[in-house]
Amino acid sequence: MTKKNMILFAILALTAFSAFGQPAPTTTNNGVAWGPLAAALVLGLAAAAGAIGQSRAIVAACEGIARNPGAAGAIRLAMIIGLALIESLVIYALVIAFIIQSR
Repeated sequence: MTKKNMILFAILALTAFSAFGQPAPTTTNNGVAWGPLAAALVLGLAAAAGAIGQSRAIVAACEGIARNPGAAGAIRLAMIIGLALIESLVIYALVIAFIIQSR
């Protein structure tokens, strides 16, 4: 890492920490409940992205099994683990949506 990059990183770190010390904004939201809207948006985007990711994983697994039927067991296991991890991201988004909703 060069000296220039280290100085740039230090400046960036110092300016980022100062943002956490600022007071909350005092603007009003004119009676609009943004919590439910934000929760719905987060959950909708996560569900859509998760569905697209799962469909692409299944397509890739089916193509891999079609090309090499002997590796079907390993491909299927990796696909199931991948699908579980993709679905866990959607569940994390659901938890975040509940947190946003409760504010």
